[in-house]
Amino acid sequence: MPSTEAPEHVLHPSRRTVLRGLAATALTVTIAPSALARAEAAGRRRPNVLVISIDDLGWDELGCYGNTFNETPHIDRLAREGLQFDSAYAAAPLCSPTRAALMTGLYPARTGITDFLRGEPAPSDKHLSTDIPTVPDVLGPYGYTTGLIGKWHLTERYSGDYRSRPGNPYAHGFDEVIASEEQYIADGDYFHPYFFMPSLPAREPGEYLTDRLAQEAVDFITRHRDEPFFLHLSNYAVHTKLDAKPDLLAKYQAKPGAGESPNRPALAAMLESIDDQVGRVVATLTDLGIADDTLLLVTSDNGGPYRDANAPLRGGKGELYEGGIRVPLIASWPGTIRPGRHDATPTSTIDVLPTALDLAGGRPGDEFDGTSIASVLTGRGRPVDRDTLFWVYPHFIGSTHPHAAVRRGRHKLVQYLRDGRTELYDLARDPGETTDISGENVVTERILRAALRRHLDDVDVLPPPPSPTAYPYLELDETFDGDLTGWATLPVGVQRGEVAVRDGQLAVTSSQLTHLVFRSDVSPSSDAVAIVLDPGTFAEAGTQDTVFVGLAKDAGNYLLFRYHNGLHRVGWDLRLDGKLITAGGEPLGNLDGSVDLTGPAARYAFVLRGTAATAYADQGSGWEFLYSVDVGGAIDLADPAVRASYRYAASVRLDDGTVTLDGITAHRARS
Repeated sequence: MPSTEAPEHVLHPSRRTVLRGLAATALTVTIAPSALARAEAAGRRRPNVLVISIDDLGWDELGCYGNTFNETPHIDRLAREGLQFDSAYAAAPLCSPTRAALMTGLYPARTGITDFLRGEPAPSDKHLSTDIPTVPDVLGPYGYTTGLIGKWHLTERYSGDYRSRPGNPYAHGFDEVIASEEQYIADGDYFHPYFFMPSLPAREPGEYLTDRLAQEAVDFITRHRDEPFFLHLSNYAVHTKLDAKPDLLAKYQAKPGAGESPNRPALAAMLESIDDQVGRVVATLTDLGIADDTLLLVTSDNGGPYRDANAPLRGGKGELYEGGIRVPLIASWPGTIRPGRHDATPTSTIDVLPTALDLAGGRPGDEFDGTSIASVLTGRGRPVDRDTLFWVYPHFIGSTHPHAAVRRGRHKLVQYLRDGRTELYDLARDPGETTDISGENVVTERILRAALRRHLDDVDVLPPPPSPTAYPYLELDETFDGDLTGWATLPVGVQRGEVAVRDGQLAVTSSQLTHLVFRSDVSPSSDAVAIVLDPGTFAEAGTQDTVFVGLAKDAGNYLLFRYHNGLHRVGWDLRLDGKLITAGGEPLGNLDGSVDLTGPAARYAFVLRGTAATAYADQGSGWEFLYSVDVGGAIDLADPAVRASYRYAASVRLDDGTVTLDGITAHRARS
């Protein structure tokens, strides 16, 4: 595990740039070389910024937010003596994208991280790119020491040397990284030895992880008490696997109401340990005489997974309804923040870094999506100039489908990305989002829909569907009017069945399991292409009535999107060296039974952009977004040399009857 002493920085440039439209050099505008000298000449100490994040903390799980079962006296005291936000939001409904937003001040879509990052052997290689300025880049020039204690979850590679892993916190310039996961965290582990930190020795017998993080924070603060610091104390609790100290668990199990909704004794016990951690941190700041020099923020990375713990808000973790993104936020800064305040200013995780820069003496600007809330904290200066907040979650989790949202003033619009349907809510009257008012507020719905569309275009999170406008240059046009000249027929397994081209169709007939890949002789000339399959007729028999479209190198190496007609199911197959590698994928079973490509105008599309591919389907009434997969950790199709070895391809798998294909086309986008 990395040393607790400030290390020599080892920078590892990202394999690809994911920051779109924002140059890293923009920071030179805000980080003025003379800022440090000005602050020192003014005789003021730049404030420390200490962020304590609680994993998966629900809206209604702290005493100060109304919970009467859980006991959080230290956090409640911070709220009484500081500032409690009533409209604070996580930048995403899940962990990794919110953490990326905290580190960058950007909407998650701009960082390339819009979903939680899965562990190996996931075929993607998502990570927080070092091309994007983060906390150390922004605050380092102001003399700040930067530290991370606890959860990072911004790399998807957990093998090899810790400091060589793409996106690791040292590569981003953190001075100290302590007790951060070495292996994928999965459901968590709270008693030493920790399976995801195998090289971390215990500091005391029977060590509890939350207590260990508290001690590390106390030590960090003590080491750096004479200099400004930014510390993210990033708890692994109270995430998913609930595992508390036995004495605290027994305490809550014995309380009246234990086990009744929304009371969870194990969660309450874990939360008391975090509350004790907060108390130890506050006591250390006070004892060292630097409490008045420290902005302390306590918050969550997303809404709670237990919907009753988010009441009266709707939904929970993974959703863009309020229960998935509205989170507790308490700010403490003795002597600066007037005690006992509540504030309804909408704020977001993206605001933390620009606020820290502002307090350090910088001038945060358009290089951030977030804005400084320093005036809200101090009660001085201009009011926060924010009109709108956006969220984009283009993924599946649980039963949730890809969707996006925008809040402007009292109104919030939620849009589902597959078919574009929208819901509009008045949060002032209906914070629980129980009544969709889009039908009676047509103008507001239209305005917010247009704003969200502009944002989606701006962050460029999804490639456009395969229209001639977006992909004007033809690369392949096969209508099967002749023979299969220019195509290779590649059996996956034993060659069975008959292949014929007749009447403008490619036909495969078999009475036993047959899987054939038809590979063209054309390679994509760009990493921005759209491949469209026109299915013909399906066997309507057997158990493997399936067609595919995508890219293939040979029968053992391909990336193909599939449609299973018997189940009206879509999905994807990545095969490398004969082995299927689809681990870590999203639960695309949410789409089962909802896609039907048997109609006369039905089409299925594979849209490539960089290392990611996106599925679109046209069931006869226009293109619908289905899902995206990133395979950059397994096959880098953004690399021209790799891409040149692959060809446009279609495929058929069946075990009874005949399946036909009407044609396949491929078009390239403008450079």
